[in-house]
Amino acid sequence: MQKEIYLAGGCFWGVEKYLAMMPGIMATEVGYANGITQNPTYEDVCSGTTGFAEAVRITYNAAQTNLDTLLAHFYEIINPTTLNRQGPDIGSQYRTGIYYTDPSEAETIASSLANLQKAYDMPIVTENLPLESYYKAEEYHQKYLDKNPGGYCHIPEHKYEEAKNAVK
Repeated sequence: MQKEIYLAGGCFWGVEKYLAMMPGIMATEVGYANGITQNPTYEDVCSGTTGFAEAVRITYNAAQTNLDTLLAHFYEIINPTTLNRQGPDIGSQYRTGIYYTDPSEAETIASSLANLQKAYDMPIVTENLPLESYYKAEEYHQKYLDKNPGGYCHIPEHKYEEAKNAVK
């Protein structure tokens, strides 16, 4: 069974590569989620005026992985207590968020975030919202780190190997 979820975790280049390596992931695509304008460009999003988050659209095989597994591994590469920042990347486009298209997933996500909160003294600021809008990012952003080995990424290299070994 094919499902999808949209995850924002800072710069989308590394998030996309990390998630694409997980078993059960059928496709990934980077783009812009939950903003207020139509057809934003990367420059528009970076201006901080569009409200969009850099996000990754994940299509996965629910027989091979599940939302809980995806979220658990997603939490490994973000700081869920930092508002509008991941690593050295600062701005509202770098906020963390989980955007769903299936309303039945809202409770699973809320429960997952509540469980994650137990590991932190600071409040979790990761958004849990329905996907309101999404636009595919420019082609040069798609699979960026595959096209540009050694390109910038806030995710430590060893995390990619961990993603390969994710189990349901």
